[in-house]
Amino acid sequence: MGRRRSRTLQQPEPPLRLTPIASEPILRVFLDPRRLLRWVYLGRAVLVTAILLAAVLVWEKDADQSKLLVASVAFAITTLWTLSSIWYTEIYRRPITPSFSYLQTAYDMVLVTAVVHLTGGGTSQFSALYILVVAVASLIQPAGGGLLTAALGIALYVADAIWLQASDPSAAVWLQLSIIAVVAIGSASIGAKLQQAGVGREELAATLTHARHQAADILHNIRAGVITIDAAGQLVYANPSAGQLLGIALEAELGRSIGVVLASAAPDLAQALEDAARQGTRTTRGEATVTDGARRFPIGITTTYVERPDKSGTPAARTATAIFQDISDLKRLEQLRLRTQRLEGVAELSASLAHEIKNPLASIRSAVEQLSKMPRASDDEQTLASLVLRESDRLSRLLSEFLDFARVRVARSEPVDVRQLVTGAVRLVEAHPDRLDGVTLKCEIAADDGLTVDGDDDLLHRAVFNLLLNAVQATPAGGCVTVTVGDPTRAERVPGGIRAPRDAVAIRVSDSGAGIPMEIRERLFDPFFTTKPGGSGLGLAVVHRAIEAHRGFVLVDSSAQGTRFTVVVPRTADKPLTTVHS
Repeated sequence: MGRRRSRTLQQPEPPLRLTPIASEPILRVFLDPRRLLRWVYLGRAVLVTAILLAAVLVWEKDADQSKLLVASVAFAITTLWTLSSIWYTEIYRRPITPSFSYLQTAYDMVLVTAVVHLTGGGTSQFSALYILVVAVASLIQPAGGGLLTAALGIALYVADAIWLQASDPSAAVWLQLSIIAVVAIGSASIGAKLQQAGVGREELAATLTHARHQAADILHNIRAGVITIDAAGQLVYANPSAGQLLGIALEAELGRSIGVVLASAAPDLAQALEDAARQGTRTTRGEATVTDGARRFPIGITTTYVERPDKSGTPAARTATAIFQDISDLKRLEQLRLRTQRLEGVAELSASLAHEIKNPLASIRSAVEQLSKMPRASDDEQTLASLVLRESDRLSRLLSEFLDFARVRVARSEPVDVRQLVTGAVRLVEAHPDRLDGVTLKCEIAADDGLTVDGDDDLLHRAVFNLLLNAVQATPAGGCVTVTVGDPTRAERVPGGIRAPRDAVAIRVSDSGAGIPMEIRERLFDPFFTTKPGGSGLGLAVVHRAIEAHRGFVLVDSSAQGTRFTVVVPRTADKPLTTVHS
């Protein structure tokens, strides 16, 4: 298999690098109230357990039954409260509302006040727990929640230090109150910024999720194939269209070397992917050939690569992606365009040469005819003269065909009934001497009153007649030639994978001959090219120019079971057909 890739390497262009946007684990804890509450539950459990142990190990020895009772009640209530909160947020998975957050913070403030009261009031070393509760409240509550929590904590702390402990506030108490106030203001500011960052992160995550879903839908539904490999050349992704185009179940080949997977189907595609992954080269507007059993078709290829950095930002891995699609239709349309240009050039040359030759030929024929009629002409001279006259007549007919080919144009445009046009051509071919005995013609015309086109009746008749005659000549005895006429949009596809618009009529001529070899098929419409003994090679060239003059096109599809020519002509002559890919 010959390689047909044309690649444009873009070495100076920096590779695309993906930078992780995920936050650090600690930051994710700060921005997730549910995770933060888990730490609150744990800290609360540790605190009440410490209180109970202190009550059992210390206060029981001091015979302080009141503190032991308070510690036991606090442990029981806190355990019940924490378990119910865990059930609400972790098991029942209810949303964390502001009311729930305020209740959790208020309970923690009361619990801390109880601990401070049991351990000395204003002189307690556990008064710093107020600061921790205020900081946590600033993170899990809406804006201003930290300040409200600080106000509650200050009120409880002052009430315990002054009224319950019945003592004058010391400098330590005032210092502690000042610290709580400062921490409340600072943590409120930090909490507000973190909450804004959390909202932005959630919006970004939602946007990324939506973009991923859209990308997945697009990749799943597009007709182009998409394949991605890693730096080792192993297949890591393939969309459904890739498997359909290559005729391979790529889902079952994930993790295997792309060179092995595509060794027989598309080795050029595999090579382009490996070059992108290992050497960092890109392929732009490349071409390759896909072999799917007995079917071969060209594909267009574009490859690129992405470098994925590690945690330090250094490129650590490279993946390569190829996007490819079947370009058979584009190739066919390009052939149609080149064929039209070639025929136009040959037509101009034919007209010029025919005019230059025909006039001298007529003079030569007239002179030879007069010489042959002279009384002194011998028998040999008469024989040579008749030979010259016969060959000059044949050459004159050939020149007339050249002129017909060069002058193919719509002389007059009028409504043409395609049904009558095809029926008349079929009758003429049935009576033609080139039709072998046993060759039947079958005509299938859609029951459509709108099978009418604007054009030149004589020109269209010549085109259809030539196609039918060629089909009959290519069909062996006992074979069949089928002509179908209808709206091309009612058929699934016309040859070449081109869909015609609604305002057109399609004429299909199919034979049961041996088919046309590929090397001949590409030259079918070339002027003067023929495989028939004595043929001029202008029949199909005239067909193409006649249909092209009506702003239509001719396509051919051939196999070992026969050949089918499809003529598509617009209903309105001045409106060209706009072919679209399906």
